[in-house]
Amino acid sequence: MSKQLALVIDLNVCVGCHACVTSCKEWNTSGEAGFMSDDNPYARDPTGTFFNRVQTFEVGEFPNTQTVHFPKSCLHCEDPPCVPVCPTGASYKRAEDGIVLVDYDKCIGCKYCSWACPYGAREVDEHQKVMKKCTLCVDRIYDELLPPADRRPACVMACPTSARLFGDVHDPESVVSKAIRDSGGYALMPEWGTHPANHYLPRRKTEITLHRDELERVDNPLKIDGKLPKPDVRAPSLDDSTSW
Repeated sequence: MSKQLALVIDLNVCVGCHACVTSCKEWNTSGEAGFMSDDNPYARDPTGTFFNRVQTFEVGEFPNTQTVHFPKSCLHCEDPPCVPVCPTGASYKRAEDGIVLVDYDKCIGCKYCSWACPYGAREVDEHQKVMKKCTLCVDRIYDELLPPADRRPACVMACPTSARLFGDVHDPESVVSKAIRDSGGYALMPEWGTHPANHYLPRRKTEITLHRDELERVDNPLKIDGKLPKPDVRAPSLDDSTSW
């Protein structure tokens, strides 16, 4: 079976910090996939092109609610619907590693691929008028000038909680295959028949045992300051004895 590179995202440890979003944009906007526009980033209505976004929402009913952070990018489907609808062949899937890419020189910005994608993972760059999407940092993962440990997508490198894993989902011994197998990983919206390569690990309940002494409130440490000796009000202050 041929190689299929993909991401596995652990929703149980994702904290929604957006480190994956910013690192993705930093690497790709100056790389082979760039540029990635940003219009009015600090204004009321910022717009721009992103390969990866984090959606945050609440589930459940008050007071039993939970906040879920859901990173989403191109899923590099094994049967990508974006490829056959492209009239110019700009969207294609690589045979050697399963990565779905866009050839900007062939893209005419018709947006057929974005309409065909059931995940909303493609975005048109309004400046260049071409469709852009996650490349799994293809210009990085094969760069032999980088140390082997750094030949991973920028988002994976930046995640502070190791919520993002990268590898070959067709290799049963890879870290991603083991994570899917051991933690009940699932593909997004399998009913569409696109066979997404990227998988998600579900949120899991963690049992926590609290002891009675842990429920008792201790003294506020700030109150201790009131018991400490204080200098006389007539004593010289730091401003009196120091020249700034």
